[in-house]
Amino acid sequence: MKAHEKVMDWVTEELRSGRLRIGDHLPGERALAEELQVSRGSIREALRVLEALGTIGTATGSGPRSGTIVTAAPEQALTLALNMQLATSHVEASHVYEMRQLLETWAAEHATAEAPWDDAERLLDLMDDPELPLEEFLPLDAEFHVTLSRAADNPLISTLMDALRTSIADHTLARARALPDWKRTAARLRSEHRAIYTALRDGEPGTAARLLHDHIEGYYLETSPESSD
Repeated sequence: MKAHEKVMDWVTEELRSGRLRIGDHLPGERALAEELQVSRGSIREALRVLEALGTIGTATGSGPRSGTIVTAAPEQALTLALNMQLATSHVEASHVYEMRQLLETWAAEHATAEAPWDDAERLLDLMDDPELPLEEFLPLDAEFHVTLSRAADNPLISTLMDALRTSIADHTLARARALPDWKRTAARLRSEHRAIYTALRDGEPGTAARLLHDHIEGYYLETSPESSD
């Protein structure tokens, strides 16, 4: 095992055991190096990897928020991986569409009564402005879908959705700008969003899942390059 992997394994085990929690500080480089019997260079290498993965964050200066802190933001690592896949063309629009169908319809089918309905309704109200620019509508739209994915109370589903939202934001914007009549499309999306939200809030997960499936499919087909041929 490489030295920096030993450090990463130690952090993973500390988190798994509960000895480290989100918001805790990691020991300093010197203390970690002495405890794990590795060089400070290996410590720094491991910390750089962990920061890229979103497991820790570092801040300079003094005070309670300085130093190396456990943040546990897995969507950061997932977003990075998805961005790389998209950049190398290993992931296509059809793959994103299929993933959304799997994640979102499953989340709807397993929605709980304690779902974040107030948050979802707030986003719907913001999107109701007919003069809302496309560039402001789309992030709210994406956040609405992420919020609905939290209805299933499965943090992995919502984490994947959050990472997916960030990764495809530019791609989604480009496709929406190519539509011939964005206002008409936005009006339809608002209506469909309301219907999905109402079904979930009223305890009709099967109906909500069906509406979500049709909603995702309809927008995918409308924004696909083939639709303009």
